[in-house]
Amino acid sequence: MSGTAEPETAADRNVEMWKIKKLIKSLQAARGNGTSMISLIIPPKDQIPRVAKMLADEFGTASNIKSRVNRLSVLSAITSVQQRLKLYNRVPPNGLVIYCGTIVTDDGKEKKVNIDFEPFRPINTSLYLCDNKFHTEALIALLADDNKFGFIVMDGNGALFGTLSGNTRDVLHKFTVDLPKKHGRGGQSALRFARLRMEKRHNYVRKVAETAVQFYITNDKPNISGLILAGSADFKTELSQSDMFDPRLQAKVLKLVDVSYGGENGFNQAIELSAEVLSNVKFIQEKKLIGRYFDEISQDTGKYCFGVEDTLRALEMGSVETLIVWENLDITRYTLKNHSTDEEKVLHLNPDQEKDKTHFIDKDTGVELELSENQALLEWLANNYKTFGATLEIITDRSQEGSQFCRGFGGIGGILRYRVDFQDMTFDDTGLDDSDDDDY
Repeated sequence: MSGTAEPETAADRNVEMWKIKKLIKSLQAARGNGTSMISLIIPPKDQIPRVAKMLADEFGTASNIKSRVNRLSVLSAITSVQQRLKLYNRVPPNGLVIYCGTIVTDDGKEKKVNIDFEPFRPINTSLYLCDNKFHTEALIALLADDNKFGFIVMDGNGALFGTLSGNTRDVLHKFTVDLPKKHGRGGQSALRFARLRMEKRHNYVRKVAETAVQFYITNDKPNISGLILAGSADFKTELSQSDMFDPRLQAKVLKLVDVSYGGENGFNQAIELSAEVLSNVKFIQEKKLIGRYFDEISQDTGKYCFGVEDTLRALEMGSVETLIVWENLDITRYTLKNHSTDEEKVLHLNPDQEKDKTHFIDKDTGVELELSENQALLEWLANNYKTFGATLEIITDRSQEGSQFCRGFGGIGGILRYRVDFQDMTFDDTGLDDSDDDDY
C-alpha cells in the first residue's frame, strides 16, 4: 500500500483511513521469532541520511547478537529497511512509515514482510523499534477523528474565529468592536440613539458574516465539517438567522452555544459544551447519506443500485456517483484465467459459496480456469473507485439506517447519476458453468 499526500475530499480521506485500519489489523496480528520485526517511523522534517546512519550503527550492534538465528534475522530485517530507504531521496511531506521483518504464518511458515508508505496526514512521531511484533500505536493516533470544526465566538466586545481538529485548536482571527450600550447619553433623541445602536450592531453582524466566508470557505466549498456559533448575548442567534450569513455556512451550523465569556475563554467553553454534538457528526453524515439513498428508492427514481452484480455493472457504465459499501463486506473477487485463450473472467463469491468452490469451469469451452488472483472486493474497490469516476463512502452498521442497508441491500449499493434499468440487462455475464453446485 502506498499512501498519497493529503486526499482531496472527506470521502477520499475516509477511504485512506479504512486502508490504514486494515493495515493496522494485519500488522497487529503478525508475530515473529526473536526480535526481527522492525518498526520505523520518520517524521516529515527529518533527514534520510541521519536515519541511514542510525541504521548502519544498529547493523553494527546487531552483529554482536549471540543467537545465530536471531542475529541473521535481525540483520536481514535491517538490510530490508535500508533497501526501502534507498527508494526515497528525501522524507515525503507527511513523513514515512516502514515495517520490515520475518513473520510466522498460521501454518508455521516464515514470510518476509516489507511495507513502506507515506501516511495520508503528517505523522509527528519518531520511532525505531526492533521487537517480536510490529508497533502500530502511532498509526492508530492518525485515525483519531480528523474532522475540522469551525467556531465563531461573538459578544458585545468582539468576535473570535477558530477551528478544532482532533485535539488541536487554532485561533484563526479575532477583532474587537466598540458597540454603544443600551442607554443613551443626555441630549440625544431616544429614537436616533436606538437607530444608531441598531445600525452598529447590524454592521458588526455583517463584518462577522463576511469574515466567516473568508476563513471557512475555500474554492467555493466549506473547509469545515460543522460550525458552532457561541456567544453571551443574542448576537449568535442574530447571525444564524441573518440574510448576510452565507447559506453554505448556514447549512453547516451544528449548534448555538451560550457561553459566559468572549474571546479564548469563550472558545474553550464552547468546545466543552459542544463535545457531544461534535462526536456525533460522523454518525449524522452517515445517516444523511443512507437517508438520501433510501429517498431515491422510495421515490422510485431508478437512480440507485444494490447488490454486487448491479453495482459493478453500473460502475463499469460510469453511472455511479456515490458508491456505498459496508466496512465489513465479506465478498471476495476472483480473477480467473483461461490459458488457451488468455482471457480473464471475474467472479464474486461470499464465504458460503467459497466453501463449495474447488474449481472453475468455463461455460463456453468446458475448460477449467486457473485462479490468477483473489482479493477482498472492498479492497479492490478502495484501490480502483476513482477510475470509474465515483466517490466511495465506507459505512458502518451502527446506525439504524446503516444496519438496514447492510441487512436488506447486501452492504453494497450506489446512488446513480441517471436512471438505469437493470431488468433489461439481466444476463449471465460470468461465462462460468453453474450447472452443478461444485462449480458455482
